[in-house]
Amino acid sequence: MAGSAGTPGTPRVLRAMNDRAALDLLLEHGPLSRTRIGKLTGLSKPTASQLLARLEAAGLVLATGTTEGRPGPNAQLYEVNPAAGYAAGLDVTPERILAAVADVTGRTVGSYELPTPGRRPAQPVVRQVTDALDGAVKATGLARDDVHRLVIGTPGAFDPNTGRLRYASHLPGWHTPALLDELAAALPMPVEYENDVNLVAVAEQRLGAARGHEDFVLFWNEGGLGAALVLGGRLHRGWTGGAGEVGFLPVPGVPLVRQVTKANSGGYQELAGSQAVPRLARELGIAQIPSGPYAEVAAALLERAAAEDTDLSRKLLQTYATRLATGLAALVSVLDPELVVLSGASLTSGGEPLRSLVQDELEELAAARPRLVIGDVREHPVLRGALESALAATRDEVFDTSR
Repeated sequence: MAGSAGTPGTPRVLRAMNDRAALDLLLEHGPLSRTRIGKLTGLSKPTASQLLARLEAAGLVLATGTTEGRPGPNAQLYEVNPAAGYAAGLDVTPERILAAVADVTGRTVGSYELPTPGRRPAQPVVRQVTDALDGAVKATGLARDDVHRLVIGTPGAFDPNTGRLRYASHLPGWHTPALLDELAAALPMPVEYENDVNLVAVAEQRLGAARGHEDFVLFWNEGGLGAALVLGGRLHRGWTGGAGEVGFLPVPGVPLVRQVTKANSGGYQELAGSQAVPRLARELGIAQIPSGPYAEVAAALLERAAAEDTDLSRKLLQTYATRLATGLAALVSVLDPELVVLSGASLTSGGEPLRSLVQDELEELAAARPRLVIGDVREHPVLRGALESALAATRDEVFDTSR
């Protein structure tokens, strides 16, 4: 007896699998001809033609131009229809909410920044979120209902057991017990919440230095120290969502920090966080320390030290590399990852000189010796990760032709 339409191996499911394979190839390679799609998927020319006709009728692909400069007649090219679906992402910090909308190909089509200064939010968080999202949607010329999915990145993590935000006491207004229910009621699309550093790891795995890697650590240092753990190709979030909150890690070299959640800091943050860099520079006698937020000052000092070749610059980089490696040694000793991606301005600004020193120190301090690389995704990596996460679910929904 023939199976149902949804049974694996039936014609409808096989067609849907071929459709998705072709769409993924178009996303990866850009416009392709029928012949090229057939070769890449292993389908015959008639089957590839039927597939493209089906996808074009469904509004998922568009005919776009022809091949030129090759022997023989020009061939019709096809591409994914950018308007087949839209996804949105938000990057939330205490100072601002950055929002963006991307079409199904991954191209950002609209963005908006909503300043949120002050210890007490001038507007309720739900209003802030909807205003930021609406600003990005308006910039695209779309309506809010056109967005299939939204991913919101925040410091800390929402505890899956309680729905409360943890590990981010510095984010005002985001700790009310009913917040997630209120946001769900205010927004028409499915909403997911993810830790900001985890989203940077998503961006690096999809687009950057961790492509092709199943086991890696994304080590972040900007406003605060954090890590994202990708094990077996999947993010490891922990029981309360707090996996990777390494800023709270007790380490040698600084006094123990007790009641870390109240202090919103821990030993490793005090030893190697952004605020430690200007202090270290002053202790070494480095002049011309700029003023401003810790992360910006740390980035400027490390960038200058990496560019110069002086005793003081080398001492700053070496001492800071030792501090970074002290906490990283504990992390890699437990996880033994294949790769550690260094990200965030306080790490990337030190460039190859800092990376090399941390690598050397880590090999002295830990038996596990992962390769350290500098992250590739530098422009709004949290937002890019939020968009990539939202797009993955949107594509699964939009590209499903088995229904």
